[in-house]
Formats: sequence, structure tokens, C-alpha cells
Amino acid sequence: MKGSSILVLVLVLTVATSPTLAQNTNSSPSIRPRTTGTPVPTKTPTRQTPSTDVQQPAAKAPAARRTEAKPKITGNETPGSQSVIAAFNALVNGIRHADAKAQANVFLNSPRLLLFNNNGTVTRSWDQMRKNRESYYADVKDVKLDVRDVSITMLGRDGAIVTCLWTQSQTYKGTPETATGRMTLVFKRVGKDWKAIHVHTSPDKPDPSRVMPSEQASPASSPVP
Repeated sequence: MKGSSILVLVLVLTVATSPTLAQNTNSSPSIRPRTTGTPVPTKTPTRQTPSTDVQQPAAKAPAARRTEAKPKITGNETPGSQSVIAAFNALVNGIRHADAKAQANVFLNSPRLLLFNNNGTVTRSWDQMRKNRESYYADVKDVKLDVRDVSITMLGRDGAIVTCLWTQSQTYKGTPETATGRMTLVFKRVGKDWKAIHVHTSPDKPDPSRVMPSEQASPASSPVP
């Protein structure tokens, strides 16, 4: 009996100790992931250090902006001249359609507006210009305007000069007529728009009585073009 009881105790002890070994083997992997998880915080600082390195080039970006090269490029002739051409074409189309309102929109609405007309007269103020054109175009039909040798000179960001040669034919009070001449326009930037502030129109073959004898020489030798 004693021998059998000893055997029973031995079996009980072996059975009791075997689960603990199993738990230890199962617990050891559970501990190892925890140990592998502990280096994760150590890696996060390493990820933060590159972030500081990335911020350093960002700090250099404002230094490049201090050159202000782009604002100077926006003031170049190309974009400005395109807007001036659009305003000039609006004026030409207004003349071709005998549309006084369309022409008036191209000019600066100011009492200081000054026009030197083809017939030698002077028009002062936007209101007077609009009234003159409304009265004139009431008797004009079939306008044909040919503009050539158009030249644009930009004066900084806010000014421009346009020169051209023109030939215009039309019917005035039932009578056909044709004229040729030269035109110089001065444009000024007003906000986002370009407005004509001065126009000088003259015939290319003026009346000799209006020209000084010293200026009536041949074109090749004339001191005045």
C-alpha cells in the first residue's frame, strides 16, 4: 500500500508540474513580443529627427522669395502688351461698326482726356468726345478701316504707346469718302483695364498750306518725317 501510495504521489506531482511547464512555454512567446514592442518608442525619436531635417530646407524657401524675380517678370512687356492690344482692337472694332458707345468705353472717363483730331481740332474731356462721336456716327455708314504697321511700346507696368497707319473709307450723308493717316495712342492701366488717355491722329498727306515751306522737302531729305 505504501508503495502504491508513493506511485500515486509521483503521478500527481508529474501531472501537476506539466501544466506549469506548458504555461511557461506559452508565456515565453507572450513576453518576447512585449520585449520587441519596447524598441518601438526608441524608433519614434529616430523618425522625429528626419522631420527636423525636412524643416531645414523649408526655412531656406523664404530666402529664395526675397529675390522677387517673379513680380518683375509679371511686369514685362508680353502680358501687358496683350491687354493693350485687346483695348486697341476694341477701339478699332468700334470704329468699324460706327459704335460710339463701344469706342467711348476704351477711353478714360475723365475731364482731362485730350484728343488731337485728324481735322486739326482738339477734343477735351470724355463727355465731349462721346457727344462728338454720337453726333458724327449718326450720318456715317459702311465704315471700312484698315490698320497696319501697328507698334506697341510698353512704358513700365502702367503705360503704353501704340502707333499705326490707317486707311478708312465710309459713306457720310450718302457720299463716299476715303482718307489715310497716322495715329498715336497713349494707354494707361486703370485697375485691371487699359484705357486710352490721349490720341493724336493726322493725315499722311496734309494740306501744303498747313505745312511750313522748310518741311515741304522730299521725304528723303526732309528733317521731319
